[in-house]
Amino acid sequence: MFDREFRRSTSSVRVLITLAGERGMPGADCLSGTMLSPTDIACTAHQELLVVRNVLERFGAEPGFGAEAGGRADIPLSDPWGLALLSSRTPRDAIDVMVRYLDRTVVSGRLTVEETVGATRVRFDDAESPPDLRVFLAERILAGIKAIGNGVFDTGIPYARVEFRQRAPVNIGRYREIYGVEPVFDAEADAVSFDGRSLDLAVLKTSEPARGTCAQFCRELLDRHRTRSGVAGAVRELLARNPGDIPDQIAVANEMFMSPRTLSRRLNEEDTSFRALLDEVRQLLSEQLLGHTDLTTEQVAARLGYAEAASFIRAFRRWKGCPPQEFRLRGGRSPAPTRAPVPAGAH
Repeated sequence: MFDREFRRSTSSVRVLITLAGERGMPGADCLSGTMLSPTDIACTAHQELLVVRNVLERFGAEPGFGAEAGGRADIPLSDPWGLALLSSRTPRDAIDVMVRYLDRTVVSGRLTVEETVGATRVRFDDAESPPDLRVFLAERILAGIKAIGNGVFDTGIPYARVEFRQRAPVNIGRYREIYGVEPVFDAEADAVSFDGRSLDLAVLKTSEPARGTCAQFCRELLDRHRTRSGVAGAVRELLARNPGDIPDQIAVANEMFMSPRTLSRRLNEEDTSFRALLDEVRQLLSEQLLGHTDLTTEQVAARLGYAEAASFIRAFRRWKGCPPQEFRLRGGRSPAPTRAPVPAGAH
């Protein structure tokens, strides 16, 4: 059920204010009736819908306005959801993250993934959306998936088909430009489809800016846990540089222009080992993914380079004293250490 008081990210409202401002509408007018101010737009879902309605009163007749708003969507890459996206191994993995993220942040409506012969279809269910806003909300969220893919991956993840329940506007040029294909109007659902045959085959290449942002997030995360310098610091940075493709010891040694044996010796001189550093990186990344996203244990394990979830679960028990699902249920906290019983008569 749609929660009107659910606290929202401010990014969608910022996009709306920017779009309206480009067309001459003051920010204060966008926020009319919301009790928000241009300097404080942290809002509930209900308040965001009020902003949407205010803006559409001026520009709702503009074809593809919702698509343009969605075309400016993104996932913050310096947070766990960005880490989940950047560590995707295939286009299907990336689509799964984008759908999960947008499904959690969209103001009303739900995204569902449907598998058909030769295609993967993402459908927007707007049964709980206000009727006067449905066209905008559908255009926005379906454009958002493509925008995120284009912003993070060099080749994006192209659509095979886009469908809308609305009638076709006179001018559909903006739709073709934003979605990359000519939409089908008067359809039975609002949905986008991908070529299912390629989703598990293609290897995604992350754009340099996106990769750099995520790597910086990982470095800061690791440094908050423990600052490392010397060879150990360099190794740890290489391990966290490209989440989803964690290198082995031979690859790291090659990057550092030394043999694996020399690397082991140098790390030993710094009172650590490659295994210890690998565990450190995997542990901290897993805590972020388990504590702040809804990826499954299997999906987290794959992103950390485990061939099977069971190996990851054993490692996580060793790190945190509990399995991943218990850690998640505890809100990202380890169980309290078991206290030794006090001997009878002790004070």
